[in-house]
Amino acid sequence: MAILSDADRDYLSRLFAERLADPVKIRLYTQKLTQLSIPGYDCATCRETNELMEELASLSDKIELELLDFLQVRQQAAQEGITEIPAIVLEGKNKGKVRFIGVPAGYEFATLIEDLVDVSRGTTGLQPLSREILGKLARPVHIQVFVTPT
Repeated sequence: MAILSDADRDYLSRLFAERLADPVKIRLYTQKLTQLSIPGYDCATCRETNELMEELASLSDKIELELLDFLQVRQQAAQEGITEIPAIVLEGKNKGKVRFIGVPAGYEFATLIEDLVDVSRGTTGLQPLSREILGKLARPVHIQVFVTPT
């Protein structure tokens, strides 16, 4: 069963056709979907996140999805700072990476879509003064935004 409605898929297909400039890679650290449950390794939202990312990737040939079983690629995940799943890493033209931990539902879905566009274009909508100030940072910055369902 599809997560996105037909109208949403149509809208996103048009948006991606108009706004994605260069390819974007989505790496989804997830759990292999099986009928078996491994105590301590249950991922409550992996199935929904997998389905959502597969639907998004199907809407544009500029979106590449790589599904990674967290238990099998723990070292790679650790190198990317991934310690929880599901985890989404967006990589494209820009020099940074955007990561989402958990299912990007509700308002976070809109943020994911805008981030896909920004990563594809290698730019953001930041004002020149913000860019100037951020350009002066001497070392990488790790920004975390926490959200809670309401």
